[in-house]
Amino acid sequence: MLEIGDGIVFFSVVFVVVLLVTRSAICATGLTASLYILLLIFRYPQVPRSRVGQVLRPSKTVKTGGVSVVAHRGGGYDAPENTLAAIREASQNGATGVELDLEFTADGVPVLMHDETVDRTTNGSGALSNIHFAELSKLDASANHRLKEKFRGEKVPTLQEAVEECLRHQLTIYFDVKGHAEEAAAALKKIYRKHPVLYNSSIVCSFEPNVIYKMRQADPEVVTALTHRPWSLSHLGDGTPRSSSPWKRHWMQVLDVVLDWAHHHLLWNLCGVSAFLLQKNYISPDTVQYWAKRGVEVVSWTVNTEVEKEYHQRLLNISYITDSLREDCEPHY
Repeated sequence: MLEIGDGIVFFSVVFVVVLLVTRSAICATGLTASLYILLLIFRYPQVPRSRVGQVLRPSKTVKTGGVSVVAHRGGGYDAPENTLAAIREASQNGATGVELDLEFTADGVPVLMHDETVDRTTNGSGALSNIHFAELSKLDASANHRLKEKFRGEKVPTLQEAVEECLRHQLTIYFDVKGHAEEAAAALKKIYRKHPVLYNSSIVCSFEPNVIYKMRQADPEVVTALTHRPWSLSHLGDGTPRSSSPWKRHWMQVLDVVLDWAHHHLLWNLCGVSAFLLQKNYISPDTVQYWAKRGVEVVSWTVNTEVEKEYHQRLLNISYITDSLREDCEPHY
């Protein structure tokens, strides 16, 4: 039997499909009523607005026009991503907070890593899930960075090390959980209990609704957010189709539509999220207003040019995640 956290997307798919194919008003009404009852029974309420404000718009945002400027992967253009050096560099460059990616080694140690493999960011090779922490700790996390000479020898940090570094610099933390819902929820719960200040200075985010639901189950007091990019199931971030098969691509596009509907009408409410992290190309004043009516703040990613940053601060008035905090450079990959 599916747990409710595992089945929320599945239920959304069934719900939409039935509504599309049925012509029975009674069936549609019954299904809608069932959905409403499901939400009443299993949903988590949002964290109080006062505490959410401390996380998403801390007092230090006065310097940035009232919005948070968050360093993506610690500011992966200014320093090797997801490292202690990146956290220090982000603080020095005026970041309000840092977004950090949580993954696990073969022996279950929570570390900072975006990819499933270590090839892109280190001088090692292979899947992180096959590498023990003792081996990982010997790798150079700056090996493939454009500023590798400056940061040579930088290590892949543990979650604990990264949190302690962020607390030293009074940075808000956006924990981006890549998967492993049970393990991530347990690891983060332990971190929150050890450092209670995190309840007012961090947020847990994920593309996977199940991760957020598991986090709310583990600790309902944690501020959370869903991360979303339309068409993410069928296409990569650069627009390239994930599959060469036309049939599979069209099927994934259908699921993309369902997932988008679920994010906007079901999942945010079921998980009780306080923020919605959305890819910048899909944000408009109407988008911000839509979520504001639901008590949810929009955070944009990844905002890199000065024009984009100005637009988010002055017109949209929303926080954003960026690869670089330096005013004299705009990331080009």
